[in-house]
Amino acid sequence: MSRMPSATLVLASASPARLATLRAAGVNPRVVVSSVDEDEEVAAAERVHGPLGPADVALLLARAKAEDVRAGLRDDADPSEGTLVLGCDSVLELDGEVHGKPADAAEATARWQRMRGRAGTLHTGHWLIDERDPKDGGSGGMVGATASTTVHFATLSDDEIAAYVATEEPLHVAGAFTVDGLGGAFVTGIEGDHHNVVGVSLPLVRELLMELGLGWFEISGG
Repeated sequence: MSRMPSATLVLASASPARLATLRAAGVNPRVVVSSVDEDEEVAAAERVHGPLGPADVALLLARAKAEDVRAGLRDDADPSEGTLVLGCDSVLELDGEVHGKPADAAEATARWQRMRGRAGTLHTGHWLIDERDPKDGGSGGMVGATASTTVHFATLSDDEIAAYVATEEPLHVAGAFTVDGLGGAFVTGIEGDHHNVVGVSLPLVRELLMELGLGWFEISGG
């Protein structure tokens, strides 16, 4: 028999695609957007540890966002009870380089000129923090992992790239593409978890919940 929901999920992300993916799977999280400066966070880490790989960048930023939101919840005058905080961040790896959201239309155009007809790896970092009260089974623990999915791109013409960039969708998403939006017509294949490309790997979130002693349906319903 499935157990009833006992924890509220707080999603530390402004991504409407992540929220929609979780809701479609029966989880209705509370959204709290972090104030993390992503460029500074990566720069600070690299000053200490040296250059980071794309998967490490995604996990670093997911953790930073989750911890930033967790700190805000703790400072709240009326903190939520029984909460889990989930931070996510996605980057595209192409030729060993990290690509997040393009800075402008010119960068998005140049990115697609490199991507077309090729494959890249979409890395999404996930960081889950258990803020539940110990009497309710809370551990105060945190777990994280990165899911990686290979994405194959169509061979777009220059006119198609210009038309897609003109929609402005590529400017607002990691890797300058979507699989669940206007960019879906330009993704010819995926090797791995489809949800991960949208922005949150549901199977990985389930595994992280299990590490904290929770089942999937204990958060469903939010």
